[in-house]
This record gives sequence, C-alpha cells and structure tokens, in this order.
Amino acid sequence: MNKTVVIDIVGLSSNLIGEYMPFLKEYASKKNVSLIDPVLPAVTTSVQATYLTGKFPAAHGIVGNGWYSREDCEIKFWKQSNQLVQAEKIWERAKKADPHFTCSQMFWWYNMYSSADYSVTPRPNYLADGRKIPDCYSSPAGLRDELQDKFGRFPLFQFWGPGAGIQSTQWIADASMYTDDRYDPTLTLIYLPHLDYCLQKSGPDFTKISKDLHDTDRVVKQLVEFYEKKNTNIILLSEYGIVPVNNPIHINRILRKHDLLQVRTERGLELLDAGASKAFAVADHQAAHIYINDPSAITKTRNILEKTEGIELVLDKEAQAKYHINHERSGDLLLVANKESWFTYYFWLDDSRAPDYARTVEIHKKPGYDPVEMFMSSKLRAAYKLFRKKIGLRYVMDVIPLDATLVKGSHGSMHIPAAYHPLIITDKSLAKEKIQPTEVYDVIWQSLTS
Repeated sequence: MNKTVVIDIVGLSSNLIGEYMPFLKEYASKKNVSLIDPVLPAVTTSVQATYLTGKFPAAHGIVGNGWYSREDCEIKFWKQSNQLVQAEKIWERAKKADPHFTCSQMFWWYNMYSSADYSVTPRPNYLADGRKIPDCYSSPAGLRDELQDKFGRFPLFQFWGPGAGIQSTQWIADASMYTDDRYDPTLTLIYLPHLDYCLQKSGPDFTKISKDLHDTDRVVKQLVEFYEKKNTNIILLSEYGIVPVNNPIHINRILRKHDLLQVRTERGLELLDAGASKAFAVADHQAAHIYINDPSAITKTRNILEKTEGIELVLDKEAQAKYHINHERSGDLLLVANKESWFTYYFWLDDSRAPDYARTVEIHKKPGYDPVEMFMSSKLRAAYKLFRKKIGLRYVMDVIPLDATLVKGSHGSMHIPAAYHPLIITDKSLAKEKIQPTEVYDVIWQSLTS
C-alpha cells in the first residue's frame, strides 16, 4: 500500500486561506481542492468517525462529543475508548488487505484501545488530592516516555483551556514526525487543533486571528515538507468550519422554567439531575440532543422548542433518519441552531448557585460542551491559585467566567455558507467541487491503494 498521511487542520475553511496562510494558499493552488458537506452534528468526534468508517452517525454511533447513557442515567463527554465506534475503521480494512500495513493515530479521537498500531492521545493524571497533571497515553506504552523525553511533557494546559495555544499543535506535529521516523507507518492520522481555539474565541476576525493563522500555516508547512521528502501521499482536510455567532441559547434553563428539568442542591450549589428530569438537553456547540424520560412530556417539550428563537430544526427520530443520525444514542429530539446561534449547557438560574465545576476547566463533569473554558475571568485570581499550588496548599482553579456572550464562533450545523464548509486538499483527482463526508473515506482508501 502507498504511504499516506492525513493532516486534520481543525476549523480550516476556504475563507481562511489567504494572506495569513501563504504556504497553504500556494500549496492548495497546485492541488485538487473540494468542499465537504458537513456532517450532522459537525463536531469533532462525529466527523472523525465518519471519515474513518465511511459511514454516518446512524451507523457508527458517534452522535456527538457526548451523549446521555440511559442505562446509568449519566451524561458522558469526551470518552476515549475506540470500542465506542460501532463500525469498521479504515485501518482495519487495510490490515485485512495487506498484512504489512500499519497505522499511526496521532491525537485523532477515540484513540485508546484501538487496533491502530501506534497511537498517542491526551490523558492527564488525576491524583488523589485533586490535582490534574499533564500527560498523554500511547500505544505502545513506551512511546509516551520517548516523546516526553524528547519534546517535554505534553502541554495539556495549552491543548485546551484559557492557555490553549500553538504549543500543543507544535508538540503533536513533532511527535508525529518522530513516530514516523521511528516506525514508518503506512497511514498516519495527525490532528492539529490550534485554529479551533482562536476561531471559537474570536470568530473569523482577521484583526484578532492573523497570528494564529500564520502559526498554524508554519506547522502545516513543516509537516508537508517532512512527508514530501518521504514520498508520502498527503491529504489535508478539516472537520468543520467555524461561523460567527452572537446568540447563546441556554436550552436547559428554558426547559427548567417549564418544569421539565430537575436539579438537586448540594452544599448550596445546583447540579443537573438528568435521571429525575422529564426532559433535558445535552448541548454540543450548535447541536443539542434532547432526552425525554417522561413520554407524556414529548409534545410539551417539542412545542416549547419550536417556539424558541435561534433554533432552526427540531428533529424527532423519524426526521433524524433524513440526516443520518437516528441512533439509539441520539436524543428523542435533536436541535440544530441557526448559523448565528449555539447552545450552552447552563441550567442554573442564579450564578451564585452554579456548580463548582462551572468556573473550572472540567470537560468530563460538565453535562455539555463549554467553549467559555477558553476564557479567564481574572489573571490575578489565576496567579493567586498558582501561588497556592506552588506552596503546597489545596486550591481550585475556578477562573472560568460564566458569560456565554464571550464566544464569537461556533460549529455543528450543516446549514452554513459554503465559505465555512470543511475542505479536503489532495493530489488525487476529486472529480467534483463538493463531496459527501462519507466519501473522505474513499479518498483515503484510493490514496492507500492506487
């Protein structure tokens, strides 16, 4: 099979390729470029699973970055086991066709316990005293130590949170090139997250993101030149584009005000009680799954949502089939925001009663995605917390604001202008200006085999 690398430049869309990305602009002008129809929902895990299986969420089961487990009545986000993807992955097919085929999966999601030969993914250490130590997981296990000995500890706090920056993207690129030199895999999958941060914070505002575009362009150039020297087939692509937004919809607050959502109070603070609620939302950017525990509340819930400003679609299970997302994990209703809006997970009505995790970076405890984690309420407060850490005192890094209007960019909807669609850049002829997301799988397969 042909040596191939797929570089996922998260958030890249055609409107960004210009003067601030000179390498990518010139490179794309010499290649075949097609837009990709967005997946519903156009979020990281759903899109990646679609690209790697050639199937939609209705078949592979990744209906979002998180969903509600009806069995244990818990909302779970950012799980990592590859067993959650319920369809054959492209490297599994390739292994059947060629026993010498190997795959390196560098930070694409659902990267633990997969059948890929080499993998690295974020995996912090959670200590008994509550501390979170930056780290990563690898297979083989020794690869993690090799990478961190050479490039330093994986910069987890620059991968997500208020400190998110180019350092994590550069670390991933360096680790990918090292792994390629070390093992020479047939297929390498590389995840470059940096544009995701600046675009959600600032939207496509070139006065604010020009340096981020330039920094990302530089890393892409390093990778392309590295793989060109190895006569590798190179595929550049993105998962989604990020549109400007100005209307956060607090969907759980709306359900609560209509006596559909239940909370419980612990130490004077409120927690969403999903199992006790008649209906609640699992918010994920511009999509939200609505789970309804009380069948008698379906009509009431739907009527409320259809009248809510900013919601473009309310899809029941039958309507979800049209968009290839009708799966047992999807909500009883699926909401899609219009292109100016997005959904928060907020469920409290008084900020003084918000749960303790609301003001922290806590991607696993929050019952929904929270892009406000990229902002900081007070640098002085953060410095004080770090001082407490340094002198050995207990601390909670509660420095995240509760102001959803700070977020200026989002994604998840498929009804967006073409300038914000994800795209694919390759040497191979794509034959058409726009392809279906499931056809990305075919492009990768053709690169490997023809």
